[in-house]
Amino acid sequence: MSEQHAPPSPNGSVAGRLNRLPITSAHRRATLVVGLGFFFDLYEVFLASVLSVVLVDDFGVSREQLPVLISSAWIGAFVGAIGLSRLGDRFGRRTAFLVTLGVYSVFSLVGAFSTSLGMLVITRFVAGLGIGAELPLGSAYLADLMPARVRGRRIAIAFTFGFCGIPVVGLLARLLTPHAPLGVAGWRWLMVIGSLGAVIIWFLRRNLPESPRWLESVGRRDEARQLVADLERTAVAEHGRLPEPERESEAAAGRVPLRVLFTGRWRRRTAMLWIFQTVQTVGYYGFGSLVPLILTAKGYSTASSLAFTAATYLGYPIGSALSIPVMERVDRKWLVVGSAGGMVVLGLAFGNSSTPAAILAFGFAYTVASNFFSNGFHAYEVELYPTQVRATAAGTAYSLSRLTTALMPFVLVPLLHRAGPGTVFAVVVIAMLVVIADVAILGPRTTGRTLETINED
Repeated sequence: MSEQHAPPSPNGSVAGRLNRLPITSAHRRATLVVGLGFFFDLYEVFLASVLSVVLVDDFGVSREQLPVLISSAWIGAFVGAIGLSRLGDRFGRRTAFLVTLGVYSVFSLVGAFSTSLGMLVITRFVAGLGIGAELPLGSAYLADLMPARVRGRRIAIAFTFGFCGIPVVGLLARLLTPHAPLGVAGWRWLMVIGSLGAVIIWFLRRNLPESPRWLESVGRRDEARQLVADLERTAVAEHGRLPEPERESEAAAGRVPLRVLFTGRWRRRTAMLWIFQTVQTVGYYGFGSLVPLILTAKGYSTASSLAFTAATYLGYPIGSALSIPVMERVDRKWLVVGSAGGMVVLGLAFGNSSTPAAILAFGFAYTVASNFFSNGFHAYEVELYPTQVRATAAGTAYSLSRLTTALMPFVLVPLLHRAGPGTVFAVVVIAMLVVIADVAILGPRTTGRTLETINED
């Protein structure tokens, strides 16, 4: 056998062997499949803004009932982010993946056939349970699997696939909601499309390997080493001889109690992340979810507001794609801080815009900046904790953002009607200034460092 295609050496820890790998077809496939799951998560998230507009006419939803409808999926997501993220640490990332998509797919389909507002609220709550943990679980899985030098970049690529779901739901809403194909209301087709797409991704995810780091962390070392050996064989076949792995200590197996999140260095990180997730949502999801209502408040028709929304939503995948080259060049901490500053400036400009050209320009620019921000923090939050509690820590913190989003319609929608878009965006600015101070003061640096180094005892 030639030296170029010699079998990989089994020496070294699981982490050291994973970190020395080049990017292979196995890494690219995992990134794509996780990213497609993100697509339907974000599709569902931004479907709420569409439903908030069209169901006023279809179900006769009143202004008082509208926050309940918008919040139902978010409250479910709050519960799901805590419970299903913990499932990812207890039973494996792959198992949790399948549960999240399965629950979402079934109840999104049932919700499409809702006969009353109450049935729609309940089904969206249960579908929300499924999507609640999707983003932190997917980010934790990719962080576990990817070499340290490209970890943030690969997470950003997955989110770029995911963010395509946002303009897609905006475009489909514009095309379908004015009509009733086959006699079925357009908004119902939007829910059916989301459900059937999630079924396809569920079958693709069945073939993903489990996280080797997670297997090692629960004492299944032989399985972890076998999976790493499979990745190494793929790498040798595609790239030739591998370098020797860097020395990394083997992870200790066994459960880590959740109280570790509130001790030692993790106490500071948990405080930072919980503050961050509580308030960042006002700037990020608050903008995306309220854009149609803000435009309607400015005097635009429902059809025009949905058209503006679809155009503005193009900034999500474009901003995400533009962030990819900088993910490993700028430390995640400062990428989050800098992009949050950009959101402050552009949010104020959008809130005070009065012409269609200005609305489109500032709305698009805001969404571009917000996805530098989003990709930065999604990579950042899963780097801050050890493997045994990585999904739980990220999911629990992320659940706070879902809870805040659930509460926002009860605060921001009445504020929009009483005080106007300018006041709403003043609230957004204050929230993002809190984010900037929080991360700048409390956040550690992580870019380019191995997970084991970041979380070294």
